[in-house]
Amino acid sequence: MTKPPENGVLNLRYAQALVDGLCAAGLRDLVLSPGSRSSPLALVFLRQPAITSQVVVDERSAAFLALGIAKAGRRPVALLATSGSAVANWLPAVVEADLAAVPLLLLSADRPPELVGWGANQTIDQQRLFGAHLRACHSPGLPAPDFAVDYLRSLARRALAECCSPLPGPVQLNLAFREPLLPVGALPAGVSGGGQAVVPVGRPRLLPDRQLVADCGAAISGRPGVILCGGDDYPPGFAAAVSALARQLDCPLFAEPLSNLRFGGHDRSRICVRYDAFLRPPSALADRRPEWLLRCGSFPVTRTLQDWLHANRTARHIVLGADSRWRDPLHCAATVIQGDPLAVCEDWLATPLRPAAPRWREMFAQAERRVAALAADWRSREDFEGALIPALLDELPTGHRVFCGNSLPIRDLDAFSGSGERALRFFGNRGVSGIDGNLSTALGVASTGPCVALLGDLTLQHDLTALAAAGGRDIVVVVINNGGGGIFEYLPMATLPEFERAWLTPQAVDLVAAAAAFGVSGERCTSLRGFAAALRRALQRGGATLLEVPIDRRRSVAQHRAFWQEAVDVAGSLPVLP
Repeated sequence: MTKPPENGVLNLRYAQALVDGLCAAGLRDLVLSPGSRSSPLALVFLRQPAITSQVVVDERSAAFLALGIAKAGRRPVALLATSGSAVANWLPAVVEADLAAVPLLLLSADRPPELVGWGANQTIDQQRLFGAHLRACHSPGLPAPDFAVDYLRSLARRALAECCSPLPGPVQLNLAFREPLLPVGALPAGVSGGGQAVVPVGRPRLLPDRQLVADCGAAISGRPGVILCGGDDYPPGFAAAVSALARQLDCPLFAEPLSNLRFGGHDRSRICVRYDAFLRPPSALADRRPEWLLRCGSFPVTRTLQDWLHANRTARHIVLGADSRWRDPLHCAATVIQGDPLAVCEDWLATPLRPAAPRWREMFAQAERRVAALAADWRSREDFEGALIPALLDELPTGHRVFCGNSLPIRDLDAFSGSGERALRFFGNRGVSGIDGNLSTALGVASTGPCVALLGDLTLQHDLTALAAAGGRDIVVVVINNGGGGIFEYLPMATLPEFERAWLTPQAVDLVAAAAAFGVSGERCTSLRGFAAALRRALQRGGATLLEVPIDRRRSVAQHRAFWQEAVDVAGSLPVLP
C-alpha cells in the first residue's frame, strides 16, 4: 500500500494546484500579510514569477491596497491572510469593494473544521464573516491525498470569473489546512511556477434592452434636459460618446470629478463643473425645470446637486448603470437602463436624436463661464483653500493619477478642480465614502503608476500605518490639515457645545515627523506658492513624499461661505432666457 503524503507535502501540492489555476485564469497581483496558517499558499505564490506578490503587515491596509490595485488595473486582485482576526480586518475594504463593484479575491486561510466552534485559539467562523457583501463564497474543504487537481483549477477560474461578472465584487475562498503546514526538511520537487496555458477570464459587457433604449431616446429627443455623470468605472470610449450625445441633444452635461470626464481630449464644450454654485437657491437656474434627467453612474457627491435632483422629481428620470444595481435613492426613476453605458450612448448617437432649443443650454453655459471667472479671481488669493486644488492639478503631467479622500477634499475637488485638456485619472472610495483605508487605496493605485493622494488630516491619521508600505512607490501625499473634521463645520452639530470634543476632534500629531518615522520624506507648506514649489520638487524627485498644508479652519469656513455667496449672486444676476 502506498503511504499517503504527510500533511506538509499535501498542503503544498494542494496550494500549487490552486495557484496554478489562478495564474492560468489571469490573476497577476496578490497582496499578502504574514501568518502561519496561510504558509502553504504564501510560499507557492512567492515562487510564482507570473504573479506580483506584495507583502503588507497590516491586514486592513493590505485589503485597501489591493482595492487600489484592482481599481487602477480594472482586474481582479487577490488577498491572502492567516486565520482569525487577521481576516476580519478585511471587512471595511470588502464592504467598499462590494458597493463600488471592485473585483477582489479573498483567500482566507483557516483552521481545520474539527477546531471551529470548539474554543481553539485563533479560530472564528470565517465562512459567514462577510455575509451579503460577497458575490460568492467557496470552502473546498481540507486537502485530501486524492484531491482533484482539475476541480481546484476549475474553482480558481470560477472564483475569478465571479469576481468580474455579472456584478464585479469580492469573492471568498476559505481554505483550511491541517498541521504540519509545511514539509519537515527539504521541500518536495515541483513547488514553483506552474506551466499552465493562460486563458484569462473575461469581463463581459451587459448589453441593454435596445427597445427600452429606443423608447427613452424618443422621449428625450428635442426636449430640454440634463445629463449628469457621477463617479464610476466607465468603459474606454465613454467620455467621447457621452460628450457627443450631449452635443447631439445640445444639453448641459454635469460631470463630477470621479466621472473622469472633466479632463481629457474629448469634446468638453457642454461639460459643466460649476453647478455647485449656479444651482444653489436663490440662483434663477436652480428654479429652471428640465423635462428629463439622464443620470449615469453613482449618485452625486454634493448636497447641492442632490437637492436639485430632488426638486426635479417630476422630471423624467432615466438612470443608466452598467450592472444589475438599482441606483435610485430618490425613488423617482421613470426608467432604469441596466447595461453598458457606452452601448446605450452609441445606440442613441446612431438614431440620431434632435437637440433642444439653443437657449436651454446657453443659460447653463453663461452661468458656467461667470462662475469660472469668479473662481479664477478667487484663486489669486494666496490664503484661499479653494486655490489649492487647481494649483495641484496644474503641476501634474498628462496621464497622472489622483486619489481623492472623502469628507472635505472630495467636495473641494468637485467645486474647484475646473476642467482641462490634459488627461488625468481620478480615483476615490465612494462606495461607502468612509475615511478608513484611503491612503492604503492610494498606495494601491500608485502600484500601477505615479499618483497624488489628496487627503484630510483625520483621514491620514486613520490610516497612518499605511506609510510603512509607501517605500518604492511613486506617490505624493498632500494633506489638508484643518485641525480635525472640518466638514462638520458646515453641518448642524457645529452649534452644539460638545462640537469640538465629539465631532471636530482636533489632533496633535506631527504628520511630517510621523512620515519621517516610516522613512517617507515630508515637508510643511505654509503658503500656496511654497506648496506649488514643493509639489514640483516631489514630482521631479519621485518616490514617496508627504506634503502637509496647514489650514486655518475658521478663516477657511468664512472664505468658503463668502465665495459661495458671491458665486450665487453672480449666477443669480444672469438673465433667464425665455
